[in-house]
Amino acid sequence: MAIAILNNIRTKKVLAALEANWQAEMEGFHTYQTLADRDTDPVRAQVLRHLAGAEWEHAALWKGRILELGGPEPAYRGNSGGEANSLANRAGGVRMALRRLEIDESRHIANYGKQLKELGDDGSIAILDHVIEDEKDHHHELGSLLRGHYQAPAGAPKVDPQAVLDELLAKRAQGRKQPGAWIGDAIYGVNDGLGAIFGIVSGVSGATAGDSKYVLLAGLSGMIASALSMGSGAYLAAKSEREIYLAEMEREREAIRMNGPEARELLSLYYQVKGLPEADADHMVNHIANDPEQMLRALSSERLGTSEEALSNPMVSATSGALSTAVGATIPIIPFFFMHGVSAVIAAAIISLAAHFAVGAAKSLITVRSWWASGTEMTMIGAVEGVVTYGIGILLGRGGI
Repeated sequence: MAIAILNNIRTKKVLAALEANWQAEMEGFHTYQTLADRDTDPVRAQVLRHLAGAEWEHAALWKGRILELGGPEPAYRGNSGGEANSLANRAGGVRMALRRLEIDESRHIANYGKQLKELGDDGSIAILDHVIEDEKDHHHELGSLLRGHYQAPAGAPKVDPQAVLDELLAKRAQGRKQPGAWIGDAIYGVNDGLGAIFGIVSGVSGATAGDSKYVLLAGLSGMIASALSMGSGAYLAAKSEREIYLAEMEREREAIRMNGPEARELLSLYYQVKGLPEADADHMVNHIANDPEQMLRALSSERLGTSEEALSNPMVSATSGALSTAVGATIPIIPFFFMHGVSAVIAAAIISLAAHFAVGAAKSLITVRSWWASGTEMTMIGAVEGVVTYGIGILLGRGGI
Protein backbone atom coordinates (compact mmCIF):
# COMPACT_ATOMS: atom_id res chain seq x y z
CA MET A 1 0.00 0.00 0.00
CA ALA A 2 2.74 2.44 1.00
CA ILE A 3 4.70 1.57 -2.14
CA ALA A 4 1.64 2.24 -4.31
CA ILE A 5 1.14 5.64 -2.65
CA LEU A 6 4.80 6.54 -3.18
CA ASN A 7 4.63 5.47 -6.83
CA ASN A 8 1.50 7.57 -7.30
CA ILE A 9 3.20 10.62 -5.78
CA ARG A 10 6.27 10.10 -7.96
CA THR A 11 4.11 9.72 -11.09
CA LYS A 12 2.24 12.93 -10.29
CA LYS A 13 5.56 14.73 -9.87
CA VAL A 14 6.82 13.42 -13.20
CA LEU A 15 3.56 14.34 -14.94
CA ALA A 16 3.72 17.88 -13.55
CA ALA A 17 7.27 18.29 -14.90
CA LEU A 18 6.35 16.84 -18.29
CA GLU A 19 3.28 19.07 -18.56
CA ALA A 20 5.48 22.12 -17.84
CA ASN A 21 7.91 20.92 -20.52
CA TRP A 22 5.05 20.56 -22.99
CA GLN A 23 3.79 24.08 -22.23
CA ALA A 24 7.30 25.50 -22.71
CA GLU A 25 7.81 23.72 -26.04
CA MET A 26 4.38 24.83 -27.30
CA GLU A 27 5.15 28.41 -26.31
CA GLY A 28 8.43 28.10 -28.19
CA PHE A 29 6.61 26.77 -31.25
CA HIS A 30 4.17 29.70 -31.29
CA THR A 31 6.95 32.21 -30.64
CA TYR A 32 9.17 31.00 -33.49
CA GLN A 33 6.21 30.67 -35.86
CA THR A 34 4.95 34.19 -35.15
CA LEU A 35 8.41 35.72 -35.49
CA ALA A 36 8.85 33.90 -38.80
CA ASP A 37 5.53 35.24 -40.10
CA ARG A 38 6.62 38.80 -39.26
CA ASP A 39 10.21 38.61 -40.42
CA THR A 40 11.02 40.42 -43.66
CA ASP A 41 14.28 38.49 -44.05
CA PRO A 42 13.22 35.35 -46.00
CA VAL A 43 16.17 33.13 -45.06
CA ARG A 44 15.90 34.00 -41.38
CA ALA A 45 12.15 33.34 -41.55
CA GLN A 46 12.85 29.88 -42.98
CA VAL A 47 15.25 29.15 -40.13
CA LEU A 48 12.71 30.29 -37.55
CA ARG A 49 10.11 27.97 -39.10
CA HIS A 50 12.58 25.10 -38.86
CA LEU A 51 13.03 25.90 -35.15
CA ALA A 52 9.26 26.08 -34.71
CA GLY A 53 8.93 22.63 -36.26
CA ALA A 54 11.51 21.23 -33.86
CA GLU A 55 9.65 22.72 -30.86
CA TRP A 56 6.44 21.12 -32.14
CA GLU A 57 8.22 17.76 -32.37
CA HIS A 58 9.46 18.10 -28.79
CA ALA A 59 5.96 18.95 -27.60
CA ALA A 60 4.63 15.84 -29.33
CA LEU A 61 7.22 13.71 -27.51
CA TRP A 62 6.23 15.14 -24.13
CA LYS A 63 2.55 14.72 -24.90
CA GLY A 64 3.09 11.10 -25.86
CA ARG A 65 4.93 10.38 -22.62
CA ILE A 66 2.22 12.12 -20.56
CA LEU A 67 -0.44 9.91 -22.12
CA GLU A 68 1.71 6.80 -21.62
CA LEU A 69 1.88 7.58 -17.90
CA GLY A 70 -1.89 7.92 -17.72
CA GLY A 71 -1.97 11.71 -17.55
CA PRO A 72 -4.65 13.90 -19.19
CA GLU A 73 -4.10 15.34 -22.63
CA PRO A 74 -2.39 18.71 -22.12
CA ALA A 75 -4.02 21.97 -23.24
CA TYR A 76 -1.98 25.01 -24.20
CA ARG A 77 -2.53 27.93 -21.82
CA GLY A 78 -0.21 30.48 -23.41
CA ASN A 79 -0.62 33.28 -25.92
CA SER A 80 -1.35 32.36 -29.53
CA GLY A 81 1.78 34.26 -30.53
CA GLY A 82 3.92 32.85 -27.74
CA GLU A 83 6.43 35.34 -26.39
CA ALA A 84 6.63 37.08 -29.77
CA ASN A 85 3.69 39.28 -28.74
CA SER A 86 5.24 40.33 -25.45
CA LEU A 87 5.93 44.04 -25.05
CA ALA A 88 9.63 43.32 -24.54
CA ASN A 89 10.00 41.46 -27.84
CA ARG A 90 7.91 43.99 -29.77
CA ALA A 91 9.85 46.90 -28.31
CA GLY A 92 13.28 45.40 -28.82
CA GLY A 93 12.77 44.25 -32.41
CA VAL A 94 13.88 41.04 -34.12
CA ARG A 95 17.50 40.99 -32.94
CA MET A 96 16.56 41.54 -29.30
CA ALA A 97 13.85 38.88 -29.57
CA LEU A 98 16.42 36.44 -30.96
CA ARG A 99 18.84 37.29 -28.16
CA ARG A 100 16.14 36.65 -25.58
CA LEU A 101 15.32 33.33 -27.25
CA GLU A 102 19.01 32.40 -27.21
CA ILE A 103 19.04 32.99 -23.46
CA ASP A 104 15.80 31.01 -23.06
CA GLU A 105 17.33 28.06 -24.93
CA SER A 106 20.24 28.10 -22.46
CA ARG A 107 17.77 28.03 -19.58
CA HIS A 108 15.87 25.15 -21.17
CA ILE A 109 19.09 23.17 -21.51
CA ALA A 110 19.92 23.80 -17.85
CA ASN A 111 16.40 22.87 -16.74
CA TYR A 112 16.38 19.67 -18.78
CA GLY A 113 19.81 18.79 -17.44
CA LYS A 114 18.45 19.16 -13.92
CA GLN A 115 15.50 16.91 -14.79
CA LEU A 116 17.90 14.20 -15.96
CA LYS A 117 18.98 13.85 -12.33
CA GLU A 118 15.61 14.34 -10.67
CA LEU A 119 12.82 12.72 -12.72
CA GLY A 120 13.82 9.09 -12.30
CA ASP A 121 11.62 8.00 -15.22
CA ASP A 122 13.42 6.04 -17.93
CA GLY A 123 11.00 6.98 -20.72
CA SER A 124 11.26 10.67 -19.90
CA ILE A 125 15.05 10.50 -19.61
CA ALA A 126 15.29 9.04 -23.10
CA ILE A 127 13.27 12.00 -24.43
CA LEU A 128 15.41 14.42 -22.42
CA ASP A 129 18.61 13.09 -24.01
CA HIS A 130 17.16 13.75 -27.48
CA VAL A 131 15.66 17.14 -26.64
CA ILE A 132 18.80 18.46 -24.94
CA GLU A 133 20.86 17.81 -28.06
CA ASP A 134 18.25 19.60 -30.17
CA GLU A 135 18.16 22.56 -27.78
CA LYS A 136 21.95 22.86 -28.05
CA ASP A 137 21.57 23.02 -31.84
CA HIS A 138 18.86 25.66 -31.43
CA HIS A 139 21.16 27.75 -29.23
CA HIS A 140 23.86 27.51 -31.90
CA GLU A 141 21.42 28.39 -34.70
CA LEU A 142 20.13 31.45 -32.86
CA GLY A 143 23.69 32.61 -32.26
CA SER A 144 24.39 32.20 -35.98
CA LEU A 145 21.29 34.20 -36.86
CA LEU A 146 22.40 37.01 -34.57
CA ARG A 147 25.79 37.05 -36.30
CA GLY A 148 24.07 37.06 -39.68
CA HIS A 149 25.43 33.81 -41.15
CA TYR A 150 23.17 30.86 -40.56
CA GLN A 151 24.60 27.42 -41.11
CA ALA A 152 22.21 24.49 -41.02
CA PRO A 153 23.16 21.77 -38.52
CA ALA A 154 23.51 18.18 -39.62
CA GLY A 155 20.16 16.60 -40.31
CA ALA A 156 18.25 19.87 -40.67
CA PRO A 157 16.16 20.24 -43.83
CA LYS A 158 17.65 22.39 -46.57
CA VAL A 159 16.22 25.84 -47.01
CA ASP A 160 13.73 25.69 -49.88
CA PRO A 161 14.95 28.31 -52.38
CA GLN A 162 11.57 28.66 -54.08
CA ALA A 163 9.82 29.23 -50.75
CA VAL A 164 12.49 31.78 -49.82
CA LEU A 165 12.07 33.50 -53.18
CA ASP A 166 8.29 33.67 -52.85
CA GLU A 167 8.60 35.04 -49.36
CA LEU A 168 11.22 37.57 -50.39
CA LEU A 169 9.04 38.95 -53.19
CA ALA A 170 5.94 38.99 -50.99
CA LYS A 171 7.59 40.76 -48.08
CA ARG A 172 10.00 43.08 -49.89
CA ALA A 173 7.29 45.71 -50.26
CA GLN A 174 6.21 45.34 -46.66
CA GLY A 175 9.47 46.14 -44.86
CA ARG A 176 8.76 48.57 -42.07
CA LYS A 177 9.98 49.64 -38.69
CA GLN A 178 9.18 47.26 -35.85
CA PRO A 179 5.72 48.06 -34.41
CA GLY A 180 7.10 48.72 -30.93
CA ALA A 181 10.34 50.43 -31.95
CA TRP A 182 9.05 53.83 -30.78
CA ILE A 183 8.90 52.49 -27.22
CA GLY A 184 12.69 52.44 -26.96
CA ASP A 185 12.91 56.04 -28.20
CA ALA A 186 10.25 57.11 -25.71
CA ILE A 187 11.99 55.38 -22.80
CA TYR A 188 15.28 57.10 -23.55
CA GLY A 189 13.49 60.43 -23.97
CA VAL A 190 11.84 60.12 -20.55
CA ASN A 191 15.19 59.04 -19.10
CA ASP A 192 17.01 62.08 -20.50
CA GLY A 193 14.35 64.53 -19.37
CA LEU A 194 14.07 63.02 -15.91
CA GLY A 195 17.83 62.89 -15.32
CA ALA A 196 18.55 66.41 -16.58
CA ILE A 197 15.75 68.21 -14.75
CA PHE A 198 16.17 66.19 -11.55
CA GLY A 199 19.73 67.49 -11.45
CA ILE A 200 18.58 71.08 -12.04
CA VAL A 201 15.81 70.84 -9.43
CA SER A 202 18.19 69.32 -6.87
CA GLY A 203 20.81 72.00 -7.45
CA VAL A 204 18.38 74.93 -7.32
CA SER A 205 16.65 73.42 -4.27
CA GLY A 206 19.99 73.25 -2.47
CA ALA A 207 20.82 76.84 -3.39
CA THR A 208 17.40 78.28 -2.46
CA ALA A 209 16.28 75.95 0.39
CA GLY A 210 13.48 74.68 -1.81
CA ASP A 211 12.01 78.03 -2.82
CA SER A 212 9.27 76.83 -5.19
CA LYS A 213 9.33 80.01 -7.28
CA TYR A 214 12.95 79.59 -8.31
CA VAL A 215 12.75 75.82 -8.59
CA LEU A 216 9.70 76.02 -10.87
CA LEU A 217 11.32 78.75 -12.97
CA ALA A 218 14.51 76.71 -13.44
CA GLY A 219 12.68 73.41 -13.83
CA LEU A 220 10.15 74.60 -16.39
CA SER A 221 12.81 76.46 -18.37
CA GLY A 222 14.98 73.36 -18.36
CA MET A 223 12.03 71.17 -19.36
CA ILE A 224 11.20 73.36 -22.36
CA ALA A 225 14.84 73.58 -23.43
CA SER A 226 15.39 69.81 -23.05
CA ALA A 227 12.22 68.92 -24.94
CA LEU A 228 13.03 71.27 -27.82
CA SER A 229 16.63 70.06 -27.93
CA MET A 230 15.62 66.40 -27.94
CA GLY A 231 12.90 66.95 -30.54
CA SER A 232 15.12 68.90 -32.92
CA GLY A 233 17.97 66.42 -32.44
CA ALA A 234 15.70 63.45 -33.18
CA TYR A 235 14.30 65.21 -36.26
CA LEU A 236 17.73 66.01 -37.67
CA ALA A 237 19.04 62.52 -36.93
CA ALA A 238 16.10 60.81 -38.66
CA LYS A 239 16.26 63.22 -41.60
CA SER A 240 20.00 62.70 -42.01
CA GLU A 241 19.56 58.92 -41.83
CA ARG A 242 16.96 59.07 -44.59
CA GLU A 243 19.10 61.36 -46.76
CA ILE A 244 22.11 59.08 -46.38
CA TYR A 245 19.98 56.05 -47.25
CA LEU A 246 18.61 57.68 -50.40
CA ALA A 247 22.12 58.68 -51.47
CA GLU A 248 23.31 55.11 -50.99
CA MET A 249 20.33 53.84 -52.95
CA GLU A 250 21.30 56.06 -55.87
CA ARG A 251 24.85 54.69 -55.75
CA GLU A 252 23.47 51.13 -55.76
CA ARG A 253 21.16 51.97 -58.66
CA GLU A 254 24.10 53.30 -60.68
CA ALA A 255 26.26 50.29 -59.78
CA ILE A 256 23.55 47.89 -60.98
CA ARG A 257 23.13 49.85 -64.21
CA MET A 258 26.88 49.95 -64.87
CA ASN A 259 27.67 46.34 -63.93
CA GLY A 260 24.59 44.13 -63.60
CA PRO A 261 26.43 40.76 -63.52
CA GLU A 262 28.63 41.90 -60.63
CA ALA A 263 25.57 43.08 -58.69
CA ARG A 264 23.84 39.73 -59.22
CA GLU A 265 26.96 37.87 -58.08
CA LEU A 266 27.18 40.04 -54.96
CA LEU A 267 23.54 39.41 -54.02
CA SER A 268 24.03 35.70 -54.61
CA LEU A 269 27.00 35.72 -52.24
CA TYR A 270 24.90 37.40 -49.55
CA TYR A 271 22.35 34.58 -49.78
CA GLN A 272 25.07 31.94 -49.80
CA VAL A 273 26.50 33.36 -46.57
CA LYS A 274 23.04 32.97 -45.06
CA GLY A 275 23.06 29.27 -45.85
CA LEU A 276 21.70 28.83 -49.38
CA PRO A 277 23.66 26.57 -51.77
CA GLU A 278 25.29 28.47 -54.64
CA ALA A 279 22.94 27.10 -57.30
CA ASP A 280 19.84 27.97 -55.27
CA ALA A 281 21.15 31.44 -54.50
CA ASP A 282 21.90 32.09 -58.19
CA HIS A 283 18.43 30.82 -59.08
CA MET A 284 16.83 33.27 -56.64
CA VAL A 285 18.90 36.21 -57.83
CA ASN A 286 18.10 35.53 -61.48
CA HIS A 287 14.39 35.69 -60.69
CA ILE A 288 14.76 38.88 -58.67
CA ALA A 289 16.89 40.53 -61.37
CA ASN A 290 13.97 40.34 -63.82
CA ASP A 291 12.58 43.40 -62.01
CA PRO A 292 15.24 46.14 -61.71
CA GLU A 293 13.47 47.82 -58.76
CA GLN A 294 13.19 44.53 -56.85
CA MET A 295 16.87 43.91 -57.56
CA LEU A 296 17.74 47.34 -56.24
CA ARG A 297 15.67 46.88 -53.09
CA ALA A 298 17.01 43.37 -52.44
CA LEU A 299 20.66 44.34 -52.88
CA SER A 300 20.27 47.57 -50.89
CA SER A 301 18.54 45.69 -48.09
CA GLU A 302 21.46 43.26 -47.81
CA ARG A 303 24.19 45.90 -48.13
CA LEU A 304 22.61 48.58 -45.94
CA GLY A 305 20.76 46.29 -43.53
CA THR A 306 17.48 48.19 -43.82
CA SER A 307 14.81 49.45 -46.22
CA GLU A 308 13.29 52.87 -46.79
CA GLU A 309 10.08 51.81 -45.02
CA ALA A 310 12.08 50.85 -41.94
CA LEU A 311 13.59 54.32 -41.54
CA SER A 312 12.26 56.60 -38.85
CA ASN A 313 9.84 59.33 -39.85
CA PRO A 314 11.52 62.65 -38.91
CA MET A 315 8.31 64.25 -37.64
CA VAL A 316 7.33 61.17 -35.63
CA SER A 317 10.82 60.99 -34.12
CA ALA A 318 10.76 64.70 -33.27
CA THR A 319 7.32 64.52 -31.67
CA SER A 320 8.09 61.34 -29.74
CA GLY A 321 11.44 62.68 -28.53
CA ALA A 322 10.09 66.06 -27.46
CA LEU A 323 6.97 64.74 -25.71
CA SER A 324 8.71 61.89 -23.88
CA THR A 325 11.48 64.25 -22.71
CA ALA A 326 8.87 66.75 -21.51
CA VAL A 327 7.06 64.00 -19.59
CA GLY A 328 10.26 62.89 -17.88
CA ALA A 329 11.30 66.46 -17.15
CA THR A 330 7.95 67.34 -15.56
CA ILE A 331 8.14 64.63 -12.89
CA PRO A 332 10.75 66.26 -10.56
CA ILE A 333 8.98 69.63 -10.52
CA ILE A 334 5.44 68.41 -9.80
CA PRO A 335 5.72 68.70 -5.97
CA PHE A 336 6.77 72.36 -6.24
CA PHE A 337 3.39 73.29 -7.72
CA PHE A 338 1.78 72.38 -4.39
CA MET A 339 4.56 72.54 -1.79
CA HIS A 340 7.61 74.53 -0.85
CA GLY A 341 10.69 74.27 1.33
CA VAL A 342 12.25 71.08 2.63
CA SER A 343 8.99 69.11 2.33
CA ALA A 344 8.85 69.89 -1.40
CA VAL A 345 12.48 68.85 -1.82
CA ILE A 346 11.86 65.53 -0.04
CA ALA A 347 8.70 64.87 -2.07
CA ALA A 348 10.54 65.69 -5.31
CA ALA A 349 13.37 63.33 -4.36
CA ILE A 350 10.98 60.48 -3.58
CA ILE A 351 8.88 60.86 -6.73
CA SER A 352 11.99 61.32 -8.89
CA LEU A 353 13.76 58.24 -7.51
CA ALA A 354 10.58 56.20 -7.97
CA ALA A 355 10.44 57.43 -11.56
CA HIS A 356 14.12 56.53 -12.03
CA PHE A 357 13.33 52.98 -10.91
CA ALA A 358 10.30 52.80 -13.24
CA VAL A 359 12.31 54.05 -16.23
CA GLY A 360 15.15 51.64 -15.44
CA ALA A 361 12.70 48.75 -15.19
CA ALA A 362 11.10 49.82 -18.48
CA LYS A 363 14.53 49.72 -20.14
CA SER A 364 14.49 45.95 -19.66
CA LEU A 365 11.96 45.94 -22.52
CA ILE A 366 14.76 46.81 -24.95
CA THR A 367 17.61 45.01 -23.18
CA VAL A 368 18.07 41.51 -21.80
CA ARG A 369 18.78 42.64 -18.22
CA SER A 370 16.31 41.90 -15.43
CA TRP A 371 13.86 44.72 -14.67
CA TRP A 372 14.88 44.71 -11.01
CA ALA A 373 18.60 45.12 -11.70
CA SER A 374 18.02 47.79 -14.34
CA GLY A 375 15.60 49.71 -12.12
CA THR A 376 17.91 49.55 -9.09
CA GLU A 377 20.86 50.76 -11.15
CA MET A 378 18.88 53.75 -12.43
CA THR A 379 17.71 54.58 -8.92
CA MET A 380 21.27 54.54 -7.56
CA ILE A 381 22.46 56.78 -10.39
CA GLY A 382 19.58 59.18 -9.77
CA ALA A 383 20.31 59.24 -6.03
CA VAL A 384 23.99 60.05 -6.58
CA GLU A 385 23.07 62.73 -9.11
CA GLY A 386 20.56 64.30 -6.71
CA VAL A 387 22.91 64.28 -3.73
CA VAL A 388 25.82 65.76 -5.70
CA THR A 389 23.80 68.52 -7.37
CA TYR A 390 21.97 69.34 -4.12
CA GLY A 391 25.31 69.64 -2.33
CA ILE A 392 26.72 71.84 -5.07
CA GLY A 393 23.58 74.00 -4.86
CA ILE A 394 24.04 74.45 -1.12
CA LEU A 395 27.66 75.52 -1.60
CA LEU A 396 26.72 77.96 -4.34
CA GLY A 397 23.86 79.32 -2.27
CA ARG A 398 26.10 79.94 0.74
CA GLY A 399 28.68 81.55 -1.49
CA GLY A 400 26.14 84.10 -2.57
CA ILE A 401 26.35 83.18 -6.24
